[in-house]
Amino acid sequence: MRKAPVAAFAALSLMSVGAPLQAQEDALVVQDGSTVSIEYTLKLTDGSTADTNVGEEPLVYVQGQQQILPALEAKLAGMKPDETREVTLTPEEGYGPVQSEGFQTVPLEIIPEDARHEGARLVGQGPHGEPIHAKVTEIGEDSAVVDLNHPLAGETLHFDIRIVSIQ
Repeated sequence: MRKAPVAAFAALSLMSVGAPLQAQEDALVVQDGSTVSIEYTLKLTDGSTADTNVGEEPLVYVQGQQQILPALEAKLAGMKPDETREVTLTPEEGYGPVQSEGFQTVPLEIIPEDARHEGARLVGQGPHGEPIHAKVTEIGEDSAVVDLNHPLAGETLHFDIRIVSIQ
């Protein structure tokens, strides 16, 4: 007679064990504090691919730490592993509009000779050692105009994202 209550207890134990497992699976969503691995392709409005890591190592970031564009981070919240999403960011949500003050006239002698042509890309160093990227937009007789805006400033960004894993 004691076997029936033991069997019933065992069945209840198995049911209660299954519930936390389901809750753990449901908890695996992108949320603040999650370490998230993503695969992405970034395209511009003209259809060109600006960047991708497909077929390479995933990009790993911590949600809520603004290690990626904040607007992109917000649009990934709530996603689950292996879920995909298309995300479009306006220039204001991405790298901002092109700022006229980002164009500066500099003496020609500070531009390396092999970069004294329109479209040349330069990398300098900021006051704290950070890289500063510039693009030569105009060459004059004694000076050059360089664009210090982010290369993707003014661009609408189209991301194809896949959540690889969440920890």
